[in-house]
Amino acid sequence: MTLSDLAEETGISISTLSRLEAGRRRPTLEQLLPLARAFGATLDELVDAPATGDPRVNLRPLPTRDGRTVLPLTRRAGGIQAYKFVLPAGADDAEPDLRTHEGYDWAFVLNGRLRLVLGEHDLILEPGEAAEFDTRTPHWFGATSSGPVEFLSLIGKQGERAHLRAAPKRSGSE
Repeated sequence: MTLSDLAEETGISISTLSRLEAGRRRPTLEQLLPLARAFGATLDELVDAPATGDPRVNLRPLPTRDGRTVLPLTRRAGGIQAYKFVLPAGADDAEPDLRTHEGYDWAFVLNGRLRLVLGEHDLILEPGEAAEFDTRTPHWFGATSSGPVEFLSLIGKQGERAHLRAAPKRSGSE
């Protein structure tokens, strides 16, 4: 969701939303209520209220206008964010609307076939396959005509990767 979309949905100015997002302004209750509605979250979830001891994860889809379902799997702000996406069946010749933004993305296909257009590459990912990339590279996700697709996505700040690669342990003879 863009700041423009959120501003339109909540009635909060883009500049105020930008300052709230950057942590340069504290939200008022009058701002929190429409933000909670827009994100399909409770006020407790939005302000990261202390846990009550209930271990259940309350998955509430984020609103979209294109038939996609986006379920946030993490509750905290900052760091790596986890999402489950469910995209309806698409058209194999769909014209992708490539986007860029700051960050790093890792996607893992659970079910269906995911079409990933990444820069000059037009790829089909099958269940069990993953892709990772810098989101400053123009990219787009979509389902193929074979049906809907479900995938997990980990999105982090620029340069923050979803995993570390460890070098093999060196033997004493090296």
